[in-house]
Amino acid sequence: MYIVEAGRPRPLGATPDANGVNFSIFSEHATNIELLLFEKSNDTVPIQTILLDQLKNRTFHFWHVYVRGVKAGTHYAYRIFGSAQTEVTGDRFNFNKVLIDPYCRGITADLWQRSDAIGESDNVRTSLRSTVVDISNYGWEGDQCLNRPMSETIIYEMHVGGFTRSPSSYSAHPGTFAALIEKIPYLQDLGITAVELMPVFAFDPTSVARINPLTGDPLSNYWGYDPIGHFAPHPGYCIDAEGARHIDEFRDMVKALHRAGIEVILDVVFNHTGEGDENEPIISFKGIDNRIYYFLDPRDKRVYLNYSGCGNTFNCNHPIVAKLITECLIFWVQEMHVDGFRFDEGSILSRGIDGKPMEYAPVLWSIELSDVLADTKIIAEPWDAAGLYQVGNFPGYRWAVWNGQYRDTIRSFVKGDRGIVGTVASRIAGSQDIFSEPGQRPINGINFITCHDGFTLNDLVSYNEKHNEMNGEDNRDGLNYNSSWNHGVEGDAHDLEIQQLRGRQIKNFLTILLLSQGVPMLLAGDEVCRTQRGNNNAYCQDNEITWFNWELLEKNAEMHRFFKRMIAFRNRHPSIRRERFFSGSTDRHGRKDIEWHGCQLAKPGWDDPTTRILAFTISSGEDVHNIHVMMNMDFSRLHFEIPAAGKGKCWQRVIDTAQASPDDIVEQGQAQYIAEDMYELEAHSIVVLVSAKHSSIPPV
Repeated sequence: MYIVEAGRPRPLGATPDANGVNFSIFSEHATNIELLLFEKSNDTVPIQTILLDQLKNRTFHFWHVYVRGVKAGTHYAYRIFGSAQTEVTGDRFNFNKVLIDPYCRGITADLWQRSDAIGESDNVRTSLRSTVVDISNYGWEGDQCLNRPMSETIIYEMHVGGFTRSPSSYSAHPGTFAALIEKIPYLQDLGITAVELMPVFAFDPTSVARINPLTGDPLSNYWGYDPIGHFAPHPGYCIDAEGARHIDEFRDMVKALHRAGIEVILDVVFNHTGEGDENEPIISFKGIDNRIYYFLDPRDKRVYLNYSGCGNTFNCNHPIVAKLITECLIFWVQEMHVDGFRFDEGSILSRGIDGKPMEYAPVLWSIELSDVLADTKIIAEPWDAAGLYQVGNFPGYRWAVWNGQYRDTIRSFVKGDRGIVGTVASRIAGSQDIFSEPGQRPINGINFITCHDGFTLNDLVSYNEKHNEMNGEDNRDGLNYNSSWNHGVEGDAHDLEIQQLRGRQIKNFLTILLLSQGVPMLLAGDEVCRTQRGNNNAYCQDNEITWFNWELLEKNAEMHRFFKRMIAFRNRHPSIRRERFFSGSTDRHGRKDIEWHGCQLAKPGWDDPTTRILAFTISSGEDVHNIHVMMNMDFSRLHFEIPAAGKGKCWQRVIDTAQASPDDIVEQGQAQYIAEDMYELEAHSIVVLVSAKHSSIPPV
């Protein structure tokens, strides 16, 4: 038997030292707590059960105990006593349910049966286990967060498992952090500067228990947007989930990405948890202190308020919950060297304990103003499932937000919608109409066309309707309107003209995205035309539907080349990744920072309800490298006037999305000289010219 001592209230979680482990957990309304110790993760009976004494092991609402002789690698869990008068108090204490520690660094699911965590029966034989983890003594070898400026950032959103799980990846350990390391040369060659990893906090893949009605295969929680442990890497992404090795596998990945100059941004979920609604299991927070951690319906405290659309809503601005969130972020920055976070349904973090949005939400401002997080990128999805929409007015100064209006506007424009060129111009210029609060800048906006949630870029140009039948929800899930266009055929097309037009449209989307002010985000696989067969909500598809198919890299090499060259183009031109908004000011050569045009110069047709075209000229502030862009989203060829390049200067055509590869995008040194003052654009195409001195012009 281990020797038991009083312990200390801080820090929360299980903290090992040379002689034992200090355990601490918060519960304001518990009456008694038991700590269960297991020698192995699959032991069904604890080797020791320790009842915490209210006088000796409780400081205010922190319950604590020091167990001498316990070592890292030991597995543990809790039973918590208290009121079960849920309809009166909101409490859901259930001594029969074995609970994991919210602050644990490791979780094992060897015995886990989700259904046994529901109801009244004892689930010790099938419960999750927390693991004591020693996070010290890792060899960082001088690694530090990269702190790349937001204006120089190009984000690549990806799923850790799906990136290498396909047999086509030929990874030694597919679907793991280690396998991602193998693919770093690919990411580096593509040119992106940051990976945004879909949730890597521990989650329960079994929370989706349906069957694919078309194949009979089981479905699962693939995306992972239902965390059960905020301080523990998901064991499914680890080769060895025992001891501290799973922590080190994540660190190995971060260190390797940093060596390649690539930052790591985590998609984090604090708006809800994997415990679901009142009919779902008790895993952790429900049994620890339900009324502290969740929003409850004041009319019936058995029911959860569901601002998240996922069954429950985390009470983020309660001091204890805010403490968990901020300490979690600090842990991932200090101990795991993460460079940034994207907050799923981030608007929920602005809701006060009464559920109403707050201008000065404590948790958001503590993140904003934390000295530890001062150089950390913070990005919010600025809406929630209850209708709170905060694009442009998200609380805080330096928060960047997913610009959903950018996505919607550019999709409509490229599809050929009429009369929206004024809005298109605003989006390309950094959405100053949206980010209009004093001090806001283009880098407050994350521009994107596609993300994990919705169509891939290939499917956006291949389907008019969603096709989610494989999700087992009768195609009711997912957005019904995607502003997509199939170009005449739903799904696969054998007609060469349709194939070419779709490819051109993909290039149009990417060109506009990477020419726009703000921070661009790409969806992994779009560069090789990855398809989900029209599924726009593939959260439960852990199969070829969602996996990156590495064979597409060869099949669609020309598209991959275009993406790679377009990323390089953005990186070479500071004028399309400005820190500040355009002001209309002129440079020393008398050129405005940006000028807008239509087919005729200086006539952009802001009030023309029929127009589908737009052109603009961006000054580099130098004698050369000015950029002139012409965009024809009409259904016919059109002639565009070209401005004078300046004395001793000329224009070179570096991009024409209507051209076949390799002429669709070329290096400026090999670009064609454009001597005319007019250019004919194909329908649904974009042309980009760059100014140069006459002496640099290659022979035509």
